[in-house]
This record gives sequence, C-alpha cells and structure tokens, in this order.
Amino acid sequence: MSKIKVAVAGYGVIGQRLADGVAMQGDMELVGVADLAPTLSVRALAERDMIGANGKKYKLYLVEGADKAQFDALGIPTSGSFDEMIKEADIILDSAPGGVGVKNKEAYKKYGKKAIFQGGEKNEVADVFFHGYANYEAGVGADYLKLTSCNTTGLIRAVDALDRAFGIDRVAITIIRRVADPGDYHRGLTNALQMDKAPSHQAVDLMTIMPHIQATGILVHTPVTHGHIITVVATPKEGRIKREDAIRCFEAHPRIRVVTIDEGFKGNASFFRFARDLGNRRGDMFEIGLWKDAVVETGNAIMFAINIPQESVTIPETIDAVRAAMGMQKTGAEGTAETNRYLHIGKRK
Repeated sequence: MSKIKVAVAGYGVIGQRLADGVAMQGDMELVGVADLAPTLSVRALAERDMIGANGKKYKLYLVEGADKAQFDALGIPTSGSFDEMIKEADIILDSAPGGVGVKNKEAYKKYGKKAIFQGGEKNEVADVFFHGYANYEAGVGADYLKLTSCNTTGLIRAVDALDRAFGIDRVAITIIRRVADPGDYHRGLTNALQMDKAPSHQAVDLMTIMPHIQATGILVHTPVTHGHIITVVATPKEGRIKREDAIRCFEAHPRIRVVTIDEGFKGNASFFRFARDLGNRRGDMFEIGLWKDAVVETGNAIMFAINIPQESVTIPETIDAVRAAMGMQKTGAEGTAETNRYLHIGKRK
C-alpha cells in the first residue's frame, strides 16, 4: 500500500510539530512544508541542512507573497511554490495563522485536495469539527476537517474517557490559560490575571463535538507560557463516579499521563521540564497531565485538574484527522491506535 502524501502549510509553532509528527508515521510521507518568511524556525531547519524529525529531509515551499531573495541570501534552499506543493500532496495540514486558512482553502479546492485546519480558523471552514476520540467516524472520508483548540482537545480527551465509562450528563470547567507561547513578545509583559466573559468557547466547542453533554466554563488568562491548567467537574447521567474508578479510567487512556504532586509534578512548568529530561524534541509532550491527588468526589460528580501542553497537544488528533479523511482506518479505535503507535504514545502503560 502506498503512503499517503501529506503537506504542511505554515511552519510555525504548530506547523513544525505537525511536520515532525507526519514524518514519524510509517504509512505517511511528508511532501514538504510551506511558509512566508525565513523565520527562526525556518532558519533552524536550514541550519540543520533541512533535516527534520527522524533524520528525514524536509522540502521548503514558498507561499504567495514570500520574497525568495530573502531565502537565497541566507542560503536556504526552496523547492517551489505553494501551489506546486499542493499538487504533490493528497492532503494538506493547514497551520497558517487564523484567518489565512480559509483563504488557502480556495487553492485546495482548485486542485481537489483534502485539508485539515487548526483551531484558529472558524468552524465554517470545514465539513467536520473533529476530535480523534470523540467523533472520529464523523470525519471518515470528509474533505475538510477542523481541529479543536489545544484546551478543547485535552479537555475532550478526559471528558470522553469518563463518558465512555460512566455516561456524562454535564461538565463545568475553569480554564487557567497561559497568555502566550514561549518566545511570543507581542502580548507584552504583565503581572495580572484577566477574566473572559462566560461561557468559554471551549465549553461551547465541547458541546459541538459531544452534543449529548451540557457544558459551561470560565476562562482566566495568566502571565505564564508553559501550558494551561483546566479544572473540571463532571456529573454522570445516573449514579455516582467514585474517585478510584475515575483514576483507573484516566490511567488506561494512552493520551493521559496520570501524575502526583509528591512525584515532583507541582505545576505546569514541571511537565515542560520532565518532557525536556525525557529528551522530547522542543520539550514537547503529546499527553495531557492529570493530577491523581487532585481527583476528588463532589456529590455524585467527580472533579479533577489537567495540564495542557498547548504547543503539542493537538498533533496526535491532527494525525488522526488524516487517517479519518483519507479512510486509512474506519474507526476511532483503529485510527488513534495507529497514531499512538508511530508517535510512541502510551508506551509506559
């Protein structure tokens, strides 16, 4: 069976991780990546002689408006235009800045190519609002899929795990949101917390993916960069969820890493440091973290807290989306298992 040819539009925070994730898949081939300017990420790739994950060569294509002379002056090799990259691919992972993806879609439609968009685009850009565990089958064969945001992706992993085990009626969430990615200066330097109006879009998005669950939420911006933290209160349709049963449910999930404070996981930065100590590229972690010692019963509901590694958490679900759109696996169980295998997720289980 021939490999699915995948291209990545936008080599930024998410795009470079998507490119690496695709390169790790044994049944996919990375056609190339496209970008506008010789950013630090592009320059780092060039300095490594255009070598990406697993020692594989990455081809760089230029989107409309790019100045090839800038790349030439830095000795960065390019392989052609954005349209040329699209023609080579079976499917494109669009990680362009929010609002650009919907414009890129016209090129994808022109050449009859499938595409997957990230959470920054409006839902209307796609046929299916997608999550690898919660609604994989809805994406099978679809032309245009859109991922949930980083917070929503991790949130749905945990809620879906409980829903499958116990049947969830409603959830209430509080999101303690990092203000910017590491290295982002445009947000400014602050020493304050900022409230958003309720309900948060993550709660609304969860209900779009999982319409049988009522959800509401509050979001607070915090002046940190390494990860979000979400607290969740999940109420079952009937009966009660016992703490030990919830923990067993979480521990069985490949994309949830259950930890304790006593082990040294004191907060968001602990996960980032641990990922670096593991030797993970860029300090990435595909799993969400869940504190065992923060899982508590409240009436018939269960309350818990999760850590969201915002730069890398959506990568597995995006790979799941490729599998669904291209019909590589027909069920979520099969598709997510293949993604996990190639990304080495859950090997500690």
